Amino acid sequence: MLVAEKTTSFEQVSLLYDRAADRLGMPQDIRQMLREPWRELQVQVPVRMDDGRIEVFAGYRVQHNGARGPYKGGVRFHPDADLEEVRALAALMTWKTALLDLPFGGSKGSVQCDPSSLSNGELNRLTRRYTLNIEHLLAPNRDIPAPDLGTNAQTMAWMMDAYGQLHGHTPAIVTGKPVEMGGSLGREAATGRGVSFLLEEAAKALRLSHVDATVVVQGCGNVGSWTARLVDELGYKVVAISNLEGGVYNAKGLKLSHMTKNRPAGSGLSGLPNGDFITNSELLELDCDVLIPAAIDNVITEENAPNVRASLILEAANHPLTPEADDILAQHGTVVLPDILVNAGGVVVSYFEWSQNLQEFRWEEDRVNQELRKKMSTAFQAVNRRSLADKTTYREAAFDIAVERVARAVELRGFV
Repeated sequence: MLVAEKTTSFEQVSLLYDRAADRLGMPQDIRQMLREPWRELQVQVPVRMDDGRIEVFAGYRVQHNGARGPYKGGVRFHPDADLEEVRALAALMTWKTALLDLPFGGSKGSVQCDPSSLSNGELNRLTRRYTLNIEHLLAPNRDIPAPDLGTNAQTMAWMMDAYGQLHGHTPAIVTGKPVEMGGSLGREAATGRGVSFLLEEAAKALRLSHVDATVVVQGCGNVGSWTARLVDELGYKVVAISNLEGGVYNAKGLKLSHMTKNRPAGSGLSGLPNGDFITNSELLELDCDVLIPAAIDNVITEENAPNVRASLILEAANHPLTPEADDILAQHGTVVLPDILVNAGGVVVSYFEWSQNLQEFRWEEDRVNQELRKKMSTAFQAVNRRSLADKTTYREAAFDIAVERVARAVELRGFV
């Protein structure tokens, strides 16, 4: 009996692109140019550990497409963040920035390491060595990194400093850095806030009332925590939330108000009251109105998709659904808002931060949030109109818009 080979993350993202190219009738020459990364770099990252030995880590930077502007994408520190995963994430950034109509292309970087096992000094040295090994690809008008899984504002401060030692003070070289070093107000909550804005837009379009509507959030990191807080403030009933170890569930709603005052985002589940323990698998199959996967990829597959009971899914994580699961849910009438739309709040405010750095002028947080709402609303309305006009899913409409915009930029620049 033949066993089907598991598709890679990049193959899954490429399938979504290929389907869009088919719907758009894209010529073969442009199709190939937009499908494959324009540049890939693999580097050694040797680090002097605290005990004196040298450990060598693998690092990557993939620049998928730069037709619409400088490459933009995060840096991930994770043991599984190999070249194939980075390719997929870079491609998603290309389509995400195009869908939100930001003047960027898409890139992504990683170091294969477990940051939780490294000391602060080891992380500092690792970040600086990685930055030095990829700095020839970076510049405010060339490629601008940002935080991702396993990295944070401090990581960006180290990258900015390492780059600055070679090129002078350059705040616009990274985004998501500390406010004290030129970071934007509102950046920490930006992705979660964008998710909450999208939920409001979708609720209007789908006529979903927040009164008694139940929400389940998978993930209690930065995105999941902020999403849960902000959705709770909108009046939705968050009945479950989880981290890697499992989750808590209360049909009457979890009391999340203390998360804002007493817990930093991403601090895990400790202290959440009045909840029964459930596994992540059980959480994904809870009977709820809205499911928000906000953790890792491929959590909903063809195996568990038939058991998902949410009527609306917002992909706050990157590709949390496999293409097979997406097809099953579409057949069941489940509405899915895709990752390239839902979790774009982070890159939108990164764009604002980059613009502020170039202008050397800081925006007030209210302006950041107002402009973020405008961007997210405009993108949703475009996707909704396209979906209704073409009778496609939201994911198909989002990819069609994004691919169309990148293809147009390739044509205008005379690449083909």
